[in-house]
Amino acid sequence: MSLKQGGYIPRDRGWQPDAFTPPYKTSVKRSPQAALLSMPTTLGEETGPVFGHDIIGAMDNDLIHNFAADGQSAIGPRIIVHGVVKDESGRPVPGALIEVWQANAGGRYRHKKEGYLGALDPNFGGCGRAITDETGHYEFRSIQPGPYPWPNGLNDWRPAHIHFSIFGLGFAQRLITQMYFEGDPHIPLCPIVGVLKSQEAFDALTAPLDMNRTVPMDARAFKFDITLRGRRQTYFENRPEGL
Repeated sequence: MSLKQGGYIPRDRGWQPDAFTPPYKTSVKRSPQAALLSMPTTLGEETGPVFGHDIIGAMDNDLIHNFAADGQSAIGPRIIVHGVVKDESGRPVPGALIEVWQANAGGRYRHKKEGYLGALDPNFGGCGRAITDETGHYEFRSIQPGPYPWPNGLNDWRPAHIHFSIFGLGFAQRLITQMYFEGDPHIPLCPIVGVLKSQEAFDALTAPLDMNRTVPMDARAFKFDITLRGRRQTYFENRPEGL
């Protein structure tokens, strides 16, 4: 039965990559070593506690300025990232809390255990958040992160990317993914991206340039839509079976 006829959309468990993928070395220890167990959530986990919509500050979705000193701003190419959070039927999901974190323009995170020698930007904290509006739309401003080396192989580099966390209406409803940038030559070389099984999955994690939303003489824009479940589900790192 087609979607237009109101049919049920089953989970496609084959859409998500395999948990055990040796080229991505971390997956060797993280992948399950025994048969999976079903652990049903409790009513409390499904219904609460719920984050307060008044927790968002005026600068939370502006990573260019939300950590900067007065009169200063983060260094790097300015970007706008926007999109729509949708359910499996293409309907918008309002009121979802989106948190983002990323490296700076030089590819370095503000973290005490960071191992890369790239320079820190004193005016860039690398994190922000926003809530989807009634149409499921979100938007934030940032700088384009740089690629960085990581100790997976002898000379592996992560593509430029932004981490996304999407919270639903209950405590246990959280999904995590990454967004890549169209045209980045590091994407097909990345062992993490290499676990994806299809070009369609690859495209779902790659944000295309959106010249219609670009601000002249200020910031380029990239569009990243997120689908929570169904056949067009965005790949999520933390829950292979989807919601």
